[in-house]
Amino acid sequence: MAYSLKSSPGHLLRRAQQYAHDLYSKEVSASGPTPRQFEVLHVVSQNEGLSQTDLVRHTGIDRSTLADMIARMMKKGLLSRKRTREDARANAVSITAAGRRMLRAAESKVNKSDKAVLAALPKTQQAGFMKALKAYADALDKLDAAAAAPKKRARRKAPARKTAARKTAKRKTAKRKTKRKTRRR
Repeated sequence: MAYSLKSSPGHLLRRAQQYAHDLYSKEVSASGPTPRQFEVLHVVSQNEGLSQTDLVRHTGIDRSTLADMIARMMKKGLLSRKRTREDARANAVSITAAGRRMLRAAESKVNKSDKAVLAALPKTQQAGFMKALKAYADALDKLDAAAAAPKKRARRKAPARKTAARKTAKRKTAKRKTKRKTRRR
């Protein structure tokens, strides 16, 4: 079968994302947060003191990109960060008053752009589309969680012969030590 853009999930997702981004940019404007910044502000406002690792899980933004974003948002005065008491390596992220103002100013505009994204479809298809998008995002979260889970090493059993040989060697060593002790006396 020949490749077709019209049946390529990657291409279709990029087109949909570009359309959603264009609507977002039109509504929120250059003075507002980027879509990712909005996500971070929203999640942090709902989960004050969230660690950066948890923020990665909530937003789906990769760790290095998120660390750079948080640093830039801190410079703008939108977020603050401090080390957690439980783990000195972890950072707890909080939203500042300026961050809350930016979030509140953008929320209605983001809602408007989200409605416009769905309005491209007939009303009868919107709920199904959202259900499919949520299922896809959930599946991606499961893939990420599985990839991040520590891999268990399979324990190999020593062959019975080696185990028996080790036991015999230990007994012989113990006998030698006993003989040495009795000779010394």
